[in-house]
Amino acid sequence: MDLTYTDEERDFRARLREWLGKTLPELPARPSPDDWPGRRAYDAGWQRRLYDAGYAGLHWPVDAGGRGATPTQHLIFLEESERAGAPYVGAGFVGLLHAGPTIAAEGTAEQRARWLPPVLRGDEVWCQGFSEPGAGSDLAALRTRAVRDGDDYVITGSKIWTSHAEVADWCELLVRTRPIGEDFPKHRGISWLAMPMDAPGVTVRPLRTLAGSTEFAEVFLDEVRVPVANRVGEENDGWRVTMVTLSFERGTAFVGEVVACRRTLGELAAAARANGRWDDPVLRRRLGRLYGEFGALWRLTQWNVSESEASGGVPGVGGSVFKLAYSHARQELYDTAAEVLGADSLALEGEWTLDRLSSLSYTIAAGTSQIQRNIVAERILGLPKGR
Repeated sequence: MDLTYTDEERDFRARLREWLGKTLPELPARPSPDDWPGRRAYDAGWQRRLYDAGYAGLHWPVDAGGRGATPTQHLIFLEESERAGAPYVGAGFVGLLHAGPTIAAEGTAEQRARWLPPVLRGDEVWCQGFSEPGAGSDLAALRTRAVRDGDDYVITGSKIWTSHAEVADWCELLVRTRPIGEDFPKHRGISWLAMPMDAPGVTVRPLRTLAGSTEFAEVFLDEVRVPVANRVGEENDGWRVTMVTLSFERGTAFVGEVVACRRTLGELAAAARANGRWDDPVLRRRLGRLYGEFGALWRLTQWNVSESEASGGVPGVGGSVFKLAYSHARQELYDTAAEVLGADSLALEGEWTLDRLSSLSYTIAAGTSQIQRNIVAERILGLPKGR
């Protein structure tokens, strides 16, 4: 196996590094964390710069509007962007890393043409309407119903933990198009819809997190009409489409964060040297083990991205291995940060404090660790399903 970079890949890295060095100083100041319209505008502006420079949608196929870059080029982009301190996808997270790739893989030509270019340009933002108050980990138990009425579905129900609903134009929405019954599995009555967030009957109620931010919301749907043409995949086949969405969410959506955690780990070691905590051998061993864990996660990331390329662009179940390991490693990283910083780690305005609070959700978001263990046990190890 040849693990060296080709001349083309080295040239790609050099050109990207030069572009980042020239572009990042030109960016406006980041808006306040509470200013979601401002954050959306900032994130959209960065996405438009990427689009104009040819770096948007590197990992998307060409026929979906992407650049058709190799997996290695995609990883180089993530490495260089993170190391340069470039903005993250932010409010564009769902569209760029969940809904967009799903539509690219499962949508019709008309759906691709309508929804993918605005996502890549940063013109439209998506939110994720999956979880419900009574259907979190057991997502297939969702009860938001969609009743067919001519060329529309009429939707009634509610969603919770809907990412970026406050500023979204569209929602990747899971609905029940067949009532739960005893004669068929409950996951076979679900459909995947693209719902406009400005449709009559949509109400958004922001949820404030432990860190004080409102990137999640409750969404209430009161007889909202969505065209049947907005359904991705066949009616009642939404669970399979959802597995495609979740494979992106767990398999490739977090890859940039691995690079960020490796950088944070280096900064944490430097802070420990500066405040004297480095003299503690137990802490040094913990930092060393985390260094090894994130190094292994980066190698797993490379493997997952390469596998997804070989399988038509959709990540496999290896994404659950990554999600499970990464969630716990990230939490331990910021627990270690609290150990290094001591009382300073309790200040909300302090470095890494908000990241530590955010890390608490990672073993729940995108499928709980318990769910990931079940997937690994059943689909990778071949263990029998529980009864």
